[in-house]
Amino acid sequence: MRIMVVGASQGLGWAFIEGLGDSGDGLIGVSRSVPTKLPERPDIAIDWIAADLASPEQATAQVAETLAEGELDVLIYNLGLWESRAFEPDYRFLTDSPAEIQRMVTVNVSGAILLIQALLPALLRSAAPRIILTGSTSALPGHGRPEVTFGATKFALRGIAEALREGFRDKRLAVTCLQLGHLNTEDHLSVPLEQAARRGDGEFIPMHDVVSLVRTLLALSPSAYLKEVVMPAIGDMRF
Repeated sequence: MRIMVVGASQGLGWAFIEGLGDSGDGLIGVSRSVPTKLPERPDIAIDWIAADLASPEQATAQVAETLAEGELDVLIYNLGLWESRAFEPDYRFLTDSPAEIQRMVTVNVSGAILLIQALLPALLRSAAPRIILTGSTSALPGHGRPEVTFGATKFALRGIAEALREGFRDKRLAVTCLQLGHLNTEDHLSVPLEQAARRGDGEFIPMHDVVSLVRTLLALSPSAYLKEVVMPAIGDMRF
């Protein structure tokens, strides 16, 4: 299996690079620059592509050219920007700059659409093509958050997923949206799960759990998929 992770240089994306794949599989990380040191994983090939989705047309061309005629089974679009004061008590939509808003829409929406379009020919050569879009509980009705642009772009991912499923149902393209709550990005996979789960007293989701969930998705047969997975933290009173 060959898996591409977009937005792989830190946080959950880096956890995917560290935790997905089995012996004989290949992982491709995509981020603005190549990390100085890549994880060393026995019997799993790790490659990297430097591409900045803030310039989506150029980045898409770079990724597509590097992949060329290579195989691709899974695309994980994990890239998502949010407002500079998002999730802070003093967040105010009226103070968001037009430049910040435009950049978020470009990366979170335009980047996803253009990259998926470019990589679909390679994906559809797979016997079990899968796309996983990292969304947010801010994409759900009644999410109770005031971040306008972030919420709008995460809602957009649901629309992208719905259209892709209908457009490529005959190709058995499986598209899953992960609607995630607040993540504990402080504790990497090297930290024991029990310890990571204690951070925030139930208000943060360990990245370990998300990696385990995605491993389960990738283990499904080509005849099954999950359309959407909602994973809030157990202490999130909104859900």
